[in-house]
Amino acid sequence: MAAKKSVLTVLTGVGLLAVTACTSTSGTGGDRPRPTSLTTTTPPGAAEVDRVTWALPYGEPTTLDPAKIGDYSPQTVEANLCDTLTRMNADFSTSPGLARKVAWADERTLVLDLRSDVTFWDGSPMTPADVIYSLERQRNPKTQALYGNYLAAVTSIKATGPHQVTLKTKTYDQTLPKALSTSFGAVSRQSYAEKAGPAYGTAKGGLMCTGPFKLGSWKSGNSITLERNTRYWDAELRPKVKELVFRFITNSNTLTSALLSGEVDGTYELPPSSATALAKADSGAIHLGPSTQNVMLIPANGDSPAADRRLLDALSHVVDRDALIKNVFGGDATTLKSLVPPLTWRGDKAAARFDAAYAKLPAVAKPDVEKAKKLAAQAGPVTRPLVAAIPAGDQRGLQALTFIQAAAKKIDVDIKIKQLQPTEMSSLFYDASVRKGLDLVLTFGYLTMPDPASYVAESVTPRGLFNWTEYNNPDVTRLLDKARTSSDPAASAKAYTEAQALFTPTTPAVFLATTHERMFMNERVSGAPTSFAYMGMPWAAHLGGTDK
Repeated sequence: MAAKKSVLTVLTGVGLLAVTACTSTSGTGGDRPRPTSLTTTTPPGAAEVDRVTWALPYGEPTTLDPAKIGDYSPQTVEANLCDTLTRMNADFSTSPGLARKVAWADERTLVLDLRSDVTFWDGSPMTPADVIYSLERQRNPKTQALYGNYLAAVTSIKATGPHQVTLKTKTYDQTLPKALSTSFGAVSRQSYAEKAGPAYGTAKGGLMCTGPFKLGSWKSGNSITLERNTRYWDAELRPKVKELVFRFITNSNTLTSALLSGEVDGTYELPPSSATALAKADSGAIHLGPSTQNVMLIPANGDSPAADRRLLDALSHVVDRDALIKNVFGGDATTLKSLVPPLTWRGDKAAARFDAAYAKLPAVAKPDVEKAKKLAAQAGPVTRPLVAAIPAGDQRGLQALTFIQAAAKKIDVDIKIKQLQPTEMSSLFYDASVRKGLDLVLTFGYLTMPDPASYVAESVTPRGLFNWTEYNNPDVTRLLDKARTSSDPAASAKAYTEAQALFTPTTPAVFLATTHERMFMNERVSGAPTSFAYMGMPWAAHLGGTDK
């Protein structure tokens, strides 16, 4: 469940969301109102632009290797560098990418028909061998890939034509084709990646992909510069921006000043404090979009007192979520009842079944101090402060955790806030040694594809990457496996919702909120998507100048 490293995957799938189409902001100067509705994109920008500067509020990426990224900053950058086999769109639908067609020939054969006109940045053609290598390297332990589990059911990956790759599987896997629109489905040039070895994706090792931008320079501690790929295979999406500079700005005050002055043209994940200051900016506008982000408080390991669901339920009953959403998220969020926000399945054929099951889940806890005290008493006294982690410089996280810290005092639980450097915070999600000495982690997680079963499995099954407390319910594991392997959407949804009814009240977590995507963009450029789908699509290729 990613979070800052917030977790696996942006959104894929066909028609994931149905959103209200409206302009996110209007007017200019001091009369510009804050956006009140969600949109998926901004008007096209038609003019060429020499340079656009974009902020990364979560800091410098540790890598841009598509097999290893699972965090806001690297995915924001990498999505413009490495094309995927299918492409994410702003409305969370998918369309053909490097593969012009992806289809099941039968329930154990997935066929990828590749485009014949794709070249890497160095001009060499993309071949089936490059596709096979890019997928296979993710189940090589030496790669340390994050998404190798997507290949769990795959028995072979072979070239079956000059522009065709076929995957044979043990069983039908509804997750596999969806995952091809995430960084799991990105294609790197085999010879280049093999030569770079472990340095692939770093400032030293570089990248070799097929995307609309290519990696120009990487100044550690300062910025990453991308240059447009003038030979990009997709003529309709050739960038209008000649140079795209990403600056690492984790301090919200510094970010606000840079956006107000025009030193920085835009950012995704705009902090609430910056949104307040920028609401009436003359230089640009705030845009709100649909998202699958989730905010949760989870135990860092199974040995902590915080791993006791009774204690977590006690904390849940002293947190006023409505006040949290208003005061910390600026009202740009809604409450959350389980691990996965409902928007995840909005475009599924069985959406009605998903919605009905979600509605039947226990209501979001309202503040009830007396009930919280009884639950805390059942869990037993907490004899030491609980250490809770957030990224250093993350004002939104600090405000949220400070809010929770104050509420916890009502049940005599002391929470000590520990701020970790961005790289350490990112590593925390995948390295147990970094979690030593921690009790709680405030996560801002997200899904990268419309597949709740595979996302949840990472947190509630024995093999799950984010199952830090060793939660294990055999029925949950069985049902989630059934949801993933059923080719019937109704049967898959039924299995998932049955599992949801079991894990929601028992998995160790405090469900807090699901936030909207919040983006600021200078008025001199336009075209960027406003939805959270930006994390998995070449969003900067849509940017253009407005002549303002």
